[in-house]
Amino acid sequence: MTGLGPTAILRGLAVGLLVVAWAVLAHYGSAGDSPSDLSAALACAPLLAIVVIVLWRVGSPLRVALGGLVVLAVLVWQWPLLRQNIALLYFIQHVGTNLALGALFGRTLLKGRVPLVTHFARLAHDGIISPLKEKYTRRVTIAWASYFMLTALISTILFVFAPASVWSTFANLLGTVLIALMFVIEHLVRLRALPPEDQSSIADTIRGYRLSTRQKTESS
Repeated sequence: MTGLGPTAILRGLAVGLLVVAWAVLAHYGSAGDSPSDLSAALACAPLLAIVVIVLWRVGSPLRVALGGLVVLAVLVWQWPLLRQNIALLYFIQHVGTNLALGALFGRTLLKGRVPLVTHFARLAHDGIISPLKEKYTRRVTIAWASYFMLTALISTILFVFAPASVWSTFANLLGTVLIALMFVIEHLVRLRALPPEDQSSIADTIRGYRLSTRQKTESS
């Protein structure tokens, strides 16, 4: 198996620190304990980034620039309203992300499709996995799809019926912890459910993904 190099480890640590910092700032913003302008800007930043990425993929640089200006104009126009509904912005962001991820995993479980975790496993093993691992990875895909959908449901219930601080603790502070816990549990289950030859690391998956992406780029 291929290990992660120092650069990849440092990059991962930097991303982890950014995620923690974002979670803390989002929590205080949702609970109303930080300046509203800063909180609104942080809440809108991911949505703006998604719009820019979508525009970049489907349009020319000119369309990206025009689309970005339109989005910025709308933000400036609606800024007073956004400042008064910061918790709602974070809620839409949190539920929307979990629903999108749940759909991403779930749609690959439809007949004729390859479950997403099975796809990752094939990337890590040069496209070939055992029937046992194929069955296991399908179940893991179901587990992740269920997790994201359940998270969106709990988030909605807490947002509607619980204080903002309680919802924010679940959505912003516990969100990353729960995902990490899912990875840990899946890893422990995998060690017991699969033989050593069917085991793979995150580094193997990343290597396979990069190789697959490179091959698609070269063939296009």
